[in-house]
Amino acid sequence: MTSPAIAGELPKVPSGDEIVAGTGFFAGLTPAQRERVAALGRIESYRQDGQIYNIGDAAVDFYVLVDGMVRFSIGLGNRRAAAGQVLRRGEVFGWAALVEDAPKRIASAFCISPCSVLAINGDQLLLLMEADHSLGFRLMKQLNMLITGNLTAFASG
Repeated sequence: MTSPAIAGELPKVPSGDEIVAGTGFFAGLTPAQRERVAALGRIESYRQDGQIYNIGDAAVDFYVLVDGMVRFSIGLGNRRAAAGQVLRRGEVFGWAALVEDAPKRIASAFCISPCSVLAINGDQLLLLMEADHSLGFRLMKQLNMLITGNLTAFASG
């Protein structure tokens, strides 16, 4: 059997549905709910050393890392996490886009390697969460754990 790279074919990029279905953050959703979330997303690609966002940028999108590695570093005032957290495939970041009245980023996301992400518009996802309270409750529980984990890691060092 010939691999796609040898045959001259590009590797298959997963669909938004496949990405959302394979991401732990969305695991508690029904297939129909995951489809509605996926419909809000678009695939974006970044080069190695590319900045996805920086502290102070507008918090527009919530991200699922499809491929590559991202360094996520929180910073408040003059304090910034020393090394930051390295994110890998299937992890989510950019949670400020899902926090109402949090228009600016308090973290940066920097590509350690070439990356592909599923970018989901935060305002559209919040509207979906408001329209489907079951989906909203499940995602807010996940978001709570995500933010708590990020802030705990920041506070400890």
